[in-house]
This record gives sequence, structure tokens and C-alpha cells, in this order.
Amino acid sequence: MSTSDRGYEAPVPASAQEPDPTRWWGLVVIALAQLMVVLDATIVNIALPSAQKDLGMSDGNRQWVITAYTLAFGGLLLLGGRIADLIGRKRTFVIGLVGFAAASALGGAATGSGMLFAARALQGVFAAVLAPSALSLLTTTFTDPKERGKAFGIYGAIAGGGSAIGLIAGGLLTEYLNWRWCLLVNVPIAVIAVIGAFMFLHDREGHHDAKLDVPGVLLGCGGLVAIVYGFSEAEPRGWSDGLVLGLLLGGLALLAVFVWWQTKAAKPLLPLHIIKERNRAGCFLTMGLATIGMFGLFLFMTYYLQGILGYSPVKTGLAFLPMTAAIIVGSTQIAARLMHHVAPRLLMVPGMVLATVGLIILTGLTVHAEYATHVLPAMLLLGLGMGLVFMPVMATATQGVAPQDSGVTSATVNTSQQVGGSIGTALLNTIATSTSATYISSHLADAARESGQPPTEQMQQLIGAEGVVHGYTVAIWWAAGIMLLGAVVAGLMVTARAPRHDVPAEDHAEAEANTGVIL
Repeated sequence: MSTSDRGYEAPVPASAQEPDPTRWWGLVVIALAQLMVVLDATIVNIALPSAQKDLGMSDGNRQWVITAYTLAFGGLLLLGGRIADLIGRKRTFVIGLVGFAAASALGGAATGSGMLFAARALQGVFAAVLAPSALSLLTTTFTDPKERGKAFGIYGAIAGGGSAIGLIAGGLLTEYLNWRWCLLVNVPIAVIAVIGAFMFLHDREGHHDAKLDVPGVLLGCGGLVAIVYGFSEAEPRGWSDGLVLGLLLGGLALLAVFVWWQTKAAKPLLPLHIIKERNRAGCFLTMGLATIGMFGLFLFMTYYLQGILGYSPVKTGLAFLPMTAAIIVGSTQIAARLMHHVAPRLLMVPGMVLATVGLIILTGLTVHAEYATHVLPAMLLLGLGMGLVFMPVMATATQGVAPQDSGVTSATVNTSQQVGGSIGTALLNTIATSTSATYISSHLADAARESGQPPTEQMQQLIGAEGVVHGYTVAIWWAAGIMLLGAVVAGLMVTARAPRHDVPAEDHAEAEANTGVIL
């Protein structure tokens, strides 16, 4: 088979292999795009009550402001990654930016709930195109092990902290401007990123001889959409609902057929050797389990701070700032510095354990808990732990991948993060609401039986608040267990070794590409 048939390009002269002098400016551009995509998963959370009132959304339909985005994003990521491989990463990156900006402008100008839902779905579509090409460009731009560690440290901090930054930005924009600016703010960010992409990003052309695996697209994306949709519907309908069970089982069946088809397709959407490699599979699972716990925490703490402690939107957003700072420190100052000295799992496992301890601290929340003594320590531990996890997960999962597969590999990392977040939000919220309902009904009945008369309004409010917090703490226990499971997965599956310092830096990339082993 010729090199062109395999999707590789002819060797370039040694002079052309010199590091790109604008690569760090390119990282700024990629980071801006990634930040925009990640924070949009949470920036509208705090703004949702205002948007609901302004557009007259019902309580049953308001979830679609969040779900429309996560459905399209999580379900179409694999397709976006393969498109990046076929037509070129830089071209796909720019298309994603322009489309995302247009969808954001449409949502900011929404005159009704349907228009806003459609705009959020379009945002998810273009985010699914943008995110894989961004990570893929980062992978192909930074090949030196030390520089790669720094670059992925910054990228990991943004991927982990972007959701918290979204909560902060959502609070500020909603309180001081208008909920519409939670969407419109993407337009100037995208414009700057597009200009920067043309100035600082460089990429080889796509592989035009390859064809898109249409059956794989329908099966894989359809299965993911069904599963994400099923989990999103579990909250209002319940886990035993026929539609929820049908979606989840149907999604799993579609994914099973998808895996079978990938062994038969001439140009598979997701080459199975990518997920068969032990280290990558471990990274994908670790990322998914980590975000299940993390996204669930965002949801609970937003409602706890506003509903129980009475925080304003701005104060709620700022309350997440220490966790964001801890993620940045853990990713850029600890993980990035240690990545080329220790094995990746020696960062991932302690990181997951730290995050687990943070979650366990939050299981002691009460209606009278203090932020400084109960919430802040837990957020700092969780943020530091996630910083230690995200950076090595992304760097390890994308190393040793052939150039023509870098886009779809990057998409798989993002898919595990997005689907994990969607599952975490739906699963943990369902646990919390059902537990709260049981607690409130039983304690109201006990109070009535003991006093011989219906509880006073004040007593009902107190029991209601205690029940809500009890539901949160039970769900956080589940999150802690899932996070601890992630530590076990990382410890057992991610067996990549620490870099060998007796191997010249310029030999690492070639050795990794030939062996698939991270040196």
C-alpha cells in the first residue's frame, strides 16, 4: 500500500520540521475556541430563569435550552472528528467557529422558545465540528514532549474549568446586562478566534481520497443521540418510563451494530484500533467517569447556593471561582510539570482520589452550612483533582495516533466528556429529586402524627429545605463512588510509562507513531 493510500504525506525537509514560531499564539486561538464550546454547556444555567420568564417557557420545556445543546454536541462529535480528518483541521475549525457564532447570534435574538431551542441545537452541531478539530490541531502542532506537556496543561485547565467559568460569566451577564448576552458574547470571541486562525494556525490538507462512512454516521451518532436523549428525559419522566427505556436500549443496540459495522466498513467512522488500545480506552473511561461526578456537582451547587443559601446569580458564579483556579493550578503548575517525569496514571489516580475526598466533604452539607468551612474546601480539592486528571487524559489519549486518525481520536475524548456530563446531570438529578420527595413526604407525615395536626407553614418550609439538601447529599455520595471507580479504572487500564529521558526529544514523535506506545 502506498503512503498516499494510507493517508500519510511525503516526508518534509528537515528545515520544514522546525517548530512553528507562531505555535504559542496558535494555542491562544485554540484555547479561545475550546473555552467558548465548554462554557456554553453551563453559561445559560444561571440565566435560565430569566430566559424562561422572558420567552414564556413552561417548566416542562425549559430543559430543552440545555438538552438541545448537549444532544447535538454529544451525538455528532464522532462525525465532526471524521470531517476534520477528511477536509482538513484548520478548515473545519474555521467553519465551526463561524457556524457557532451565527447560531449564538440567532439564540440571542430569539423571540420565542422554539427559536431558542433551535439555536441551541445549532450551537451543538457546530460545537461538534469545532471541538475535535481544535484538539487535533493542538496534537499536531505540539510534538516536543516538554512543550506538549505545557500546551496540554493549558488546554486541560480550560476543558476542566470552562464549565465553572460559564457559571461565573452567566451570573455576571444575567445580573448586569441581559440573559441574551450569555449567547451573544460568543460572537466577538468567535470573530477574534477566526482572525487568529488565519494568522497563526497551520495544517496539512485533508485526505480527499477517503470517503465518509455514512452507515457508521447514522448508527454511531444515532446511538449516542438516543442515549443522551434517554438520560435527559429520565429526569422529568422517571427511569421506568417506556420512552426512556426504549431510548436507552435502542441506543445501546445501535451502538452494538455500529461496532460490528466498523469491522466491515472500508473507511470506518471510528477505526476500532483507536479504542482497542488499552491506554486510550482507559483515558476515555476515566474522562467519562470524572465528568459524571463533576457536572452533577455544578447542577447541585448552583441550586444549593441560590435556593438554600440565598446567593445572587453573580455571587453564585463567583463562588465557583476558587474551583476554577484550583483546576488551572493543578493542570498547568502540577500536571504539566510532572507529565514528562512520571507515568500518566500517577497523576490521574491521585487526582481522582482528591476529587472523591472533595465530594465526600460535600455530603455533610446542611441547610445552615457555611460556604467558607463546608463548600470552599471541597471545591478546592475537587478542582485540584480534576486539574491533575484532565491534562494527562487528553495528552495520553491523543498520543501515538496516525495523522489521518487524530481528528476522530480527539472527537472520542470530547464525546466521553460530553456524554459523561449529560449522563451525570440526568442520573444524579433523578437520584436527588426522588430522594428529596421521599424524605419530605415521610417527615411531613411524621410531624403531623407527632403533633396531631398539619405542620405549620414554617415547619413545611424547613422540612422542604432539609429534604432538598438531603437529596443533594445522597446524589453526591453516588458521584463520589463513580469518581472513585474512575480512579480504579485509571490505575488498572492506563499503563503508559513515564517519558524516557535517554531518548532524544526529536525521536519521541516517530517512536510513538510507529509503536502506539507513549514514551
